[in-house]
Amino acid sequence: MSQEYTDFVINSFGPKATPRSRRIIGSLIQHIHDFTRENYITVDEWMYGVEFINKIGQMSDSTRNEGILVSDVLGLEALVDTQTHAVAERHGSSTAATSSAILGPFYRENSPVYKNGESIIIKEVGGVKAYVSGKITNTQGEALAGAMVEVWHCAPNGLYEQQDPEQPDFNLRGTFYTDKDGFYSFVCLEPTAYPIPYDGPAGGLLQFMDRHPMRPSHIHWRVTHPSYHSLITQIYNREDPYTEDDSVFAVKEDCVVDFIKADGKIAEEHQVEKELRFSVALELEEFVQQDRKKIYAQQKALEDHLHEKSRLNSTTK
Repeated sequence: MSQEYTDFVINSFGPKATPRSRRIIGSLIQHIHDFTRENYITVDEWMYGVEFINKIGQMSDSTRNEGILVSDVLGLEALVDTQTHAVAERHGSSTAATSSAILGPFYRENSPVYKNGESIIIKEVGGVKAYVSGKITNTQGEALAGAMVEVWHCAPNGLYEQQDPEQPDFNLRGTFYTDKDGFYSFVCLEPTAYPIPYDGPAGGLLQFMDRHPMRPSHIHWRVTHPSYHSLITQIYNREDPYTEDDSVFAVKEDCVVDFIKADGKIAEEHQVEKELRFSVALELEEFVQQDRKKIYAQQKALEDHLHEKSRLNSTTK
């Protein structure tokens, strides 16, 4: 079927459809139809795709989001994350804001609040203990007191606590608040590389594409402070070979870090073998919104064009 058919479907929107729905769904229809024609999709292939989408929902529950996993292995979440958080102008900043990264499917709200220097290890699960510390600042280098720092990572067996019945609730997760000088610190494990869940649609995609399921060893972060744009990111161990071959394409160069042998005093005080210094710079929310207004203006121009096109089509019927 021709483009004329696709136009007919796109122009089927009713008068109450919002400009945004016309823009997004209309574009989706166009691309799906183009994909179908370009690849000569058959009924059997179409039905396979429908069943694939159904399985994504069937595999998802409160502890696993298969939709995010499928987006990840296709590189979609990393693309959306980079596009959403790109800041075109530095607004006179002396330091670039820390790069964002994908949230991933295993974030949990309301992790236990600990004092700085305390451990997020509720149950011993093996692995190498590490002392992580640093400073949260703005892009002018000014310390941000009271910033909330949420961290989480998997156990050495490659499982997050909600995947693993042997781990207690919220093991290897914690929330910390920076002191008056913007400093935070905590004890965790040196992170472990692990395969993403491989028994569902995301794993099936990887097999089709002859790709491995491994994620590099990493720690997840969510850093928030009033008036500043919330940061979701991950840090990656430079020594892990998968840091250069991440199955979900999430690695950012400024978030590749070096875990080093712990200083004697730190090793003794915190009973750790490794240490890491990692500081974070947050961008003012005001500046982020200024940049996003440019995107919103482009979207509005497209919506106005589609609205006018729809109006002209309705007058010719």
